[in-house]
Amino acid sequence: MNYVELKEYLNSDKPDELLKKVICADDVSEEKKRYLNLLDDAYKLYGDGDYHFISSPGRSEIGGNHTDHQHGHVVAAGLNIDNLAVVKANDNNIVNYADRDFSISPVDLFNLAVRENELNTSEALIRGIAFRLNDLGYKSGGFDALCESRVLVGSGISSSACFEVMLVEIFNCLYNDDAVSPVERAKIGQYAENFYFGKPSGLLDQMAISVGGLVAIDFKDTERPEIESYDFSFADYGYELLLIDTKGDHSDLSHEYAAVPNEIKAVGEQLGVKYLADSSLSELLKNLKEIREKVGNDRAVLRAIHFFNEDQRAVEEKMAIKNKDVDKLLKLMRESGRSSFEYLQNVYPASRVNSQSLAIALALADMYLGEKGTYRIHGGGFEGTIQAVVPVDILDGFKKMMCDVFGDDCILQVRVRPFGTKLIV
Repeated sequence: MNYVELKEYLNSDKPDELLKKVICADDVSEEKKRYLNLLDDAYKLYGDGDYHFISSPGRSEIGGNHTDHQHGHVVAAGLNIDNLAVVKANDNNIVNYADRDFSISPVDLFNLAVRENELNTSEALIRGIAFRLNDLGYKSGGFDALCESRVLVGSGISSSACFEVMLVEIFNCLYNDDAVSPVERAKIGQYAENFYFGKPSGLLDQMAISVGGLVAIDFKDTERPEIESYDFSFADYGYELLLIDTKGDHSDLSHEYAAVPNEIKAVGEQLGVKYLADSSLSELLKNLKEIREKVGNDRAVLRAIHFFNEDQRAVEEKMAIKNKDVDKLLKLMRESGRSSFEYLQNVYPASRVNSQSLAIALALADMYLGEKGTYRIHGGGFEGTIQAVVPVDILDGFKKMMCDVFGDDCILQVRVRPFGTKLIV
């Protein structure tokens, strides 16, 4: 639809049912204003054309903290906060991607080689995704996009993966007739992050965002991961899912994230496997003395212990969700958080012992909730957010406590939306 047609469509009631699912709420009036304002600004910036809206959600990891890169199990959910882009194709093979909050230079798709000066940049992700699409036999091409994001950068809701999967979906819709599957979109995003952006991430973030809903994923075979979707809402059991932004920025901590898989890999090498999913805790313990001596890094050994226990915990969480056993799920999530703190050690960087905002938030949640709800590190860790599942009858008090410490805007109350990155219209 061109600008006028799309504006008329948005002003009608035709998109209402889909938008209700996007935001997990019945009143879509403010969301429609958001779409209309974004369309107006895109028209001023790029002129008329055949416009489309694409929404890419943030994600919340429920279980399986840092298990995906070892081909383990995870439980995750796409959320009702998103990156929203209005986009149209152009014929000059250049990607013009404007964002409300930050600047991205135009990317010329005639040259898709890795550029060292683009490491850790959005431009690298655009170039890497276009390259990978072409490498797999899909098409890429220029487009003009304007984006507004509600997925906070550096806060553990996976803004980078959200951006990556959105880019793949833009190319998918404009140039590939929706031929790229959700699983393939996730893998393309991961490729760009690993080889162009320079961050050795696993596949959890991209997969949860691309597929959406509440999903349990087995990454044993990363070419064909096993994905199970569940209709599960904490709200059905009298709880709300919260993300508490402690205002720490983890966007410059790629070296800390890289250390996790690298250290675990060193343990795996001593066990004779490429990924820990191909070994066991019993094998590690049986050879613990020798492995400690050869690896020379006790933190690496503790991180491996975390993996084995966390991987099994994610399987048990899946079963709790399947059986709608929310009490068991909350208990397992608490155990996951403690393991991340004690063994994985990703609550704060070792070089920043004077700045432990995540640890403070976890301590507050522990004292306030006890076993009434649950709380844990959220996402990659080191800085960013914690996750809490809070009974509705004590929700206001919990929010006030956190806001008094981290600011009035620190709470994100979220719901699981039923689908992932999607062409809305």
